[in-house]
Amino acid sequence: MNKDNIKLAIAPIGWTNDDMPDLGKENTFQQCVSEMALAGFSGCEVGSKYPRDVQTLKYHLGLRGIQICNAWFSTFFANGQREKTIDEFVNHMNFLHAMGAKVIGCSEQSKSIQGTTKSLFEEKHHFSDEEWLLVADGYNQLARIAAEKGMQVCLHHHMGTGIQTTAEIDRFMEMVNDDVWLLFDTGHAYYSEGSQEAMLAILEKYLPRINHVHLKDVRDDVVAEVKAKGLSFLDGVRKGAFTVPGDGAIDFRLVFKLLDDAGYKGWMVVEAEQDPALANPLEYAQKGRRYIRETAGI
Repeated sequence: MNKDNIKLAIAPIGWTNDDMPDLGKENTFQQCVSEMALAGFSGCEVGSKYPRDVQTLKYHLGLRGIQICNAWFSTFFANGQREKTIDEFVNHMNFLHAMGAKVIGCSEQSKSIQGTTKSLFEEKHHFSDEEWLLVADGYNQLARIAAEKGMQVCLHHHMGTGIQTTAEIDRFMEMVNDDVWLLFDTGHAYYSEGSQEAMLAILEKYLPRINHVHLKDVRDDVVAEVKAKGLSFLDGVRKGAFTVPGDGAIDFRLVFKLLDDAGYKGWMVVEAEQDPALANPLEYAQKGRRYIRETAGI
């Protein structure tokens, strides 16, 4: 890949899981960002243990040569919480802008089951026509607000949410304006659709509208168990459904080629939540970084 176009980051969720704080509760913020730098990454997303004071955060990250590239934001438009979502979004956007980030990765969390005990593949909510209109209208407004700061909004398709499958991603992207982007997540696309071909088809279709990429690998045997036993999303995470690139079923060389051929410019973020007690965060960060160096040449 063209080194000048790509910056590499890693998410703190491999050190401490925001959805299940007992996973990695012993890992401190400073240990996390130190190990990110040690593994060879120049950026990261924002975790629950990060200080929210801009100057404090900049100080600690500056010592390590780490830059903030994005931070998760939950939207609740389908639930009718438009004003509350927009108010909170503005605060979140201002924080990210102060940290120098250019994109804001959002996930529509209305009726999401990702943090519940519900069966991931059997109990997922499907938006009604009315809910789809609320979501699309809300995201169009977020994009307009972000543009005033020179920033871009992207939708993070995610397991257990109303925008998970290929069909749901298609419907969202058809309904929103062109200034709403897609955060493409290899792991969630593969997990949802069950094959490399389907995952790559989403990537290829939306390459011109992708402005942020999450690199996440998937273990087929764990996904099979989640399906067979009707397990929840969090059950799957604990069992190791996700891992770093090069450690699961996905051949990322094809992902990197598509991105490179399309001239993708932006961040690629290793995001591989699993139990830190079973997958040492530094070891796995180094493993993912080594694989990217070997397969993408960066």
